Amino acid sequence: MNTPLRLAQQPEADELLGRSPLAALVGMLLDQQVPMEWAFSGPYTIARRMGADDLDAGAIAAYDPEAFAEILKEKPAVHRYPGSMAKRIQQLCQFLVEEYGGDAAGVWTGVGTGAELLARLKALPGFGEQKAKIFLALLGKQLGVRPKGWREAAGPYGEANCFRSVADITGPESLTKVRAYKQEAKAAARGK
Repeated sequence: MNTPLRLAQQPEADELLGRSPLAALVGMLLDQQVPMEWAFSGPYTIARRMGADDLDAGAIAAYDPEAFAEILKEKPAVHRYPGSMAKRIQQLCQFLVEEYGGDAAGVWTGVGTGAELLARLKALPGFGEQKAKIFLALLGKQLGVRPKGWREAAGPYGEANCFRSVADITGPESLTKVRAYKQEAKAAARGK
């Protein structure tokens, strides 16, 4: 993996997301109840505060939970809910260590079908159905991970030429389109 991503809208943070499978997974995990750019810049902030140029699942899994929470709480906080997100990140990393030897890319390496990949993503702590489908679409659309049936497994997020989620953001213009789509969807939901 060494594909430029533009999710954090910050060159250093985006560079990390493009080369680090774990950073991309952690960014996706953080992408809730905060602006997307804030969530996806989180892995870079965490790595810097840990004195590293990448995230290491084993190191994070083994980190003292209170000390790790402090890393996320330090101003500016990594997330609106830094304590609970610190726990979730450690749970994700512990799972990756136990199931994939700490290699985040192991989640998608060697999968035969989109359905298999979706099942693996849904098994990750903190990844429900929707988050798993969005990340599957991101893998397929931007990172070249395209097992047979990946678009179908990603549901509407896998559709080509749409602007529904982070999977469709490649720069400021597409970010604006995704934001507009989300605002329309929220307005429609309120109208029901």
